[in-house]
Amino acid sequence: MARVFRGADALARALRAAGVARLFTLSGNHVMPVFDATIDAGIPLLHTRHEAAAVHMADAWARLTGEPGVALVTGGPGHANAVSALYTAQMAEAPVVLLSGHAPNGQRGMGAFQEMRQAEMAAPVTKASWTCASAADVASDLARAIAIARSGRPGPVHLSLPTDVLEQPAGAACLPDARAFEAPARILSEADAHSTLARLWQAKRPLVLAGPACMTKRGREQLGRLEAAIAVPVIGMESPRGVNDPRLGAFAQMLAQADCVLLLGKRCDFTLKFGQLPVFAADSVVLQVDPEQTEIERTRRAVGVRLSDAHLADAFAAIEALAACAVEQRDAASPSRDAWLAEVRAAIAWRPPEWDRAASNERDRLHPVQACRPLQRLLDAHSDSVLVSDGGEIGQWAQACLSAPNRVINGVAGSIGAGLPFALAARAAKPDAPVVAVMGDGTFGFHAAEIDTAVRYALPFVAVVGNDARWNAEYQIQLKDYGTDRLVGCELRPTRYDQVCAAFGGHGERVTEAAQLGPAAARAQASGLPACLNVMIEGVAAPVIRRPG
Repeated sequence: MARVFRGADALARALRAAGVARLFTLSGNHVMPVFDATIDAGIPLLHTRHEAAAVHMADAWARLTGEPGVALVTGGPGHANAVSALYTAQMAEAPVVLLSGHAPNGQRGMGAFQEMRQAEMAAPVTKASWTCASAADVASDLARAIAIARSGRPGPVHLSLPTDVLEQPAGAACLPDARAFEAPARILSEADAHSTLARLWQAKRPLVLAGPACMTKRGREQLGRLEAAIAVPVIGMESPRGVNDPRLGAFAQMLAQADCVLLLGKRCDFTLKFGQLPVFAADSVVLQVDPEQTEIERTRRAVGVRLSDAHLADAFAAIEALAACAVEQRDAASPSRDAWLAEVRAAIAWRPPEWDRAASNERDRLHPVQACRPLQRLLDAHSDSVLVSDGGEIGQWAQACLSAPNRVINGVAGSIGAGLPFALAARAAKPDAPVVAVMGDGTFGFHAAEIDTAVRYALPFVAVVGNDARWNAEYQIQLKDYGTDRLVGCELRPTRYDQVCAAFGGHGERVTEAAQLGPAAARAQASGLPACLNVMIEGVAAPVIRRPG
């Protein structure tokens, strides 16, 4: 007897048609039909220990592969657990789709098991959020969700899947064609590209600032090609520290001198101090290319008449249009700004020379520079290596000290705790490249059980936990704002996180001296296991880099 083709089967078939390589998931009553359907569809599951971790993994997967990351969780409390992680993906501009099981449509409003207003709960942290109405709509709803997640400014989308929708018959003819999953592009016209480039070239000290969506490996490569084409510094931004992102060195000093700034998919938000003095020069002209009219209107409210030219277009389409325009107009370009470009790049690369002599003031502790710099050897060992950085102060030190072809950070959201899920997804996305995840001891505690997931799925990585036995970011705020006699609620134990990792079946080592770190990192990488280096560090504040002169 032939099995009925259900809504769950339509969903799995549509996922396969969309090219979804795996689902990041956690089991639960509402989604069992989907688990069953993935067997026939040949879609592997990466089964996590917490719903938020599943979303964080989908987020990192999306950033590293450029494909939509799809998380599948059960309804009610499972959905509620997952929603918090959507904010990190939203602010990172990552195309993520959260599929949540849901109480049956036929029992809506009757007090069904784990019934909850799920779509409304997810709406504030998604581009779109709705509940599927029928089995015939499942596949087309998925296609719509993926297209929305990828379009314009990428971001997360939520779709709730009631159990009766998943279990009821769905006609095979309901499957959409490949075009339904594609994101419609909003291009920058040739005329708008010419006018924008002309304004940049009229300036003496222009800058282009790109947003988080452009900070993938592919995005950074495209930004590099744009910079080469237009001979104007092009800077990608994705950190909650904004212009004081330690990865950008002394860039803030350069931004304050710029006389023309193009916001290319970059929001004029808190990371830019809303375009106000002294971050922006008083006489600076602001240009903007953005996929959302609301962002242009927000910039206009922030900077007023200084916003002199704005156009609606997707960031990557605009990059291509501006680069093509520059090639056409190269002979008409203004005099060379090579000196300005070199000065900006030198400022970004600059680090205080005293870092070369950094050492802890505490016995059996490392300065964060000592805990980070030796890891560069692992990252340099492969052309597709991945740096994951998560946490408060230690995360900033990692971003200041380390570089890699691929990087995944906690992003503009400024939330912490995703480091271990990010590392698992990075290993799944880049199976042959080193994955180094630097995180704080507070961060490790959020999703420590995902080491079990990593062991089950043979996903090795090297996690370096900067253990200062406190919530150091908050400690530093209290110390600065309230004084040494008003420190409260920041204490942690100097826990043996290395032994926690080993107990889950991974590799663990404790590091208390700078000379131990390099060899320990090499052993961790060679172990072929999820590894934790529990590095005892001095709890110093994150760096704020300013170049003298």
